[in-house]
Amino acid sequence: MKEITVDYVLRATWQAVARMYNEEAKKFDSTMAVGFTLLSIDPKSGTPSTALGPKMGMEATSLSRILKSMEEKGLIERKPNPKDGRGVLIHLTEFGLENREYSKDRVLRFNDAVKEHLSEDQMDAFFKVMKSIHDIASEKKIFTKNKINKSA
Repeated sequence: MKEITVDYVLRATWQAVARMYNEEAKKFDSTMAVGFTLLSIDPKSGTPSTALGPKMGMEATSLSRILKSMEEKGLIERKPNPKDGRGVLIHLTEFGLENREYSKDRVLRFNDAVKEHLSEDQMDAFFKVMKSIHDIASEKKIFTKNKINKSA
């Protein structure tokens, strides 16, 4: 390919960000996925286990492995959902709350570092572009039969 594609830039950038977070998380015997999960759980009232996957954009199988690991490390505990006897709420333990604050601090520090290097206009443009890309990909109409370019 002669030009860099949108998906290449997205993938390469996300891999660099993920590597940065994983290197930081490794210092605490953790991973970026665990940090992301900690930030996705409501610190006061917990989060229904069934809502966590969609909230994080993650498949149930991957999420259940992460939750099992977090439970073994004492970061979370599962409690019956008082509003739905069949459901389970994921709650953060004291240790989980501490780790959540650490994860939150790292995310905010990265956010601040990016903002130091970009103007407000650049940040606005970035979020508009990313929203447009997200919307295009979410529509899932790109590869429908009538859209296929047969000359390519």
